[in-house]
Amino acid sequence: MKTIVLLSCLLVAVPFAAQAQTKARAKTKTKTTASAGTMVSAATVTRVIQTLAADDMQGRGTGQPGGLKAAQFLAAEFQRIGLKPLPGQTGFEQLLTVYQSLTSPVAAVINGQTMAPLQAVAISGQPTLRWTSEDAQPPAVVVIGPEPAERGKLFSYLRPTANTLVFVDTAQVKVFRQLAGYVSKGTTNAEPPKPFSTVFVLGPKPATLTYRISASSVVQPVELRNVVGMLPGRDPKRAKENVVFSGHYDHLGYLKPVAGDSIANGADDDASGTTAVVALAEYFKKKNNNARPLIFVAFAAEEVGGFGSQFFSKQLDPQQVAAMFNIEMIGKEAKFGPNTAFITGYERSDFGKLLQANLAGSKFKFEPDPYLEQNLFYRSDNATLARLGVPAHTISTDQIPTDGLYHSVDDEVESLNLTNMAAVIQAIAQSASGIVSGKQTPTRIPPLTDDNRR
Repeated sequence: MKTIVLLSCLLVAVPFAAQAQTKARAKTKTKTTASAGTMVSAATVTRVIQTLAADDMQGRGTGQPGGLKAAQFLAAEFQRIGLKPLPGQTGFEQLLTVYQSLTSPVAAVINGQTMAPLQAVAISGQPTLRWTSEDAQPPAVVVIGPEPAERGKLFSYLRPTANTLVFVDTAQVKVFRQLAGYVSKGTTNAEPPKPFSTVFVLGPKPATLTYRISASSVVQPVELRNVVGMLPGRDPKRAKENVVFSGHYDHLGYLKPVAGDSIANGADDDASGTTAVVALAEYFKKKNNNARPLIFVAFAAEEVGGFGSQFFSKQLDPQQVAAMFNIEMIGKEAKFGPNTAFITGYERSDFGKLLQANLAGSKFKFEPDPYLEQNLFYRSDNATLARLGVPAHTISTDQIPTDGLYHSVDDEVESLNLTNMAAVIQAIAQSASGIVSGKQTPTRIPPLTDDNRR
């Protein structure tokens, strides 16, 4: 303000031409100062998360009306902000098709004993499944043993490529129950399922085996949509150095009622991250100084297998993505306290160190992922591009090992700290400045191969 007053006084004593030139300089300086002081809008943060996590969004389930409603709301937000569709697109909705399969409860008789409903479950790409031990082409028979290492084998049969009867040791009852719960809601695939089935039976494989097993399945294609917009880069030399900001807008839809509430609102998971994407798009649009192209995307279908981010990644050349900021569950304080967040895969590139360098002098601190045993780096929408070598990391604050609201009907806005959440988003905005401007480029992540898979 003082600068503007002094300039006004000087203008009185100079000719008109000089006056006009000085005014132009003053306007430029004022604009630069305003740009430097741009803040993430707390009002936008509150409005967007309250909308996404409202009951009328019905938990934003994949392929459900609430999910479509959320996508339309986000597309309208991108339009309001002034983003552009991706090149070649006419709008912000990036359509993809997945295939949802629902298999009926299994009727199974093993060695003359009828299995209880929770002792046998099936995943099938066949409209009708009828197996008997007298069949000319019987299914392969597999045993999952009691050792913890055997659990991984169980999940390898979730997308059948051959008919398989799997006996699961009763020591694995917990994971078997989780499997049964997953199957009961239906499964989702990027491609139509192959005409094969897997039947899981909880119990030991008999030495002599006879069986009769039947079930039925329905497979239907479901159209989903990522919501994608961009701010073109201002430096033509950096047109192929995209920076992605992402979060997933889908959640679980409806769950078993608890105290009369059956809506899994998903406020933290991941309305919080999606809200950050909208707020960051608004922030960088106001800044209007991004050298690199910025892509803002709200992914569909993260909760059912990450199909939205997988589809999105196929539309890009990974060599033309400089960095990816994936934002997942930032609505609560991190274990390190307020004004902190953690970055998954911190050690895999210098992404985190670059971000922290841009926060020098601030109170905010990015920490390495403290939950390595959770394998979070490959459990969110950054995973596909990270596997292809992109420095693609997830930023989060969730204390996931102790978060009792995770994937429950109680993950609501009232459980979040919106002030801290806005501070996290502001820190992301400020810390991204070097990457957005082209002054910083994170090191690439070694592409994931069979030799270094972990």
